[in-house]
Amino acid sequence: MIYAIITEDIPNSLTLRKNARPEHLQRLEILQNQGRLILAGPFPTVDAEKTNESGFSGSLILAEFPSLDDAETWAKADPYVKHGVTAQTIVKPFKQVLPQ
Repeated sequence: MIYAIITEDIPNSLTLRKNARPEHLQRLEILQNQGRLILAGPFPTVDAEKTNESGFSGSLILAEFPSLDDAETWAKADPYVKHGVTAQTIVKPFKQVLPQ
């Protein structure tokens, strides 16, 4: 099943985020190589294509996991969580309707 992992960053998380990003992306690449990653990306704090130093307010990951417990366990082990970037994480089942 697909699960949405929605995170909210702590305020002014950009420096912490930059430091943890390589490890975070490495885990996402594993999901992608396994064919389980649907999409992933951050929420910019400004409505602009280039965020510069304005940073991000959190992230969204849509990926396939065997169960909600597995998705939650994966999310809790994320480098952004381990390095203090993430203030809150929500994991919930997601049903893709479109595109088919």
